[in-house]
Amino acid sequence: MTEQLNRLRWRCRRGMLELDAWLEGFLDTAFGHLDPVEQAAFGRLVEQEDMDLYAWLTGQASPPAEFQAVIEKIRKVTSR
Repeated sequence: MTEQLNRLRWRCRRGMLELDAWLEGFLDTAFGHLDPVEQAAFGRLVEQEDMDLYAWLTGQASPPAEFQAVIEKIRKVTSR
């Protein structure tokens, strides 16, 4: 699991400070509580383009269905 987390942490480092904060914050606080399906979706999510991620996380665009639940959880965790 540590190797997986290290890879995910690397992928959470983006070109936008906001994305770094949201994604790494979520990885640190909530990723371990996700079920395996959601963990896999998060892994695919961090492979997406920065502008798409930003639009989905800010609510400017609707994410694809496969990412909807994870996006909602990221928003909930990082809005505190």
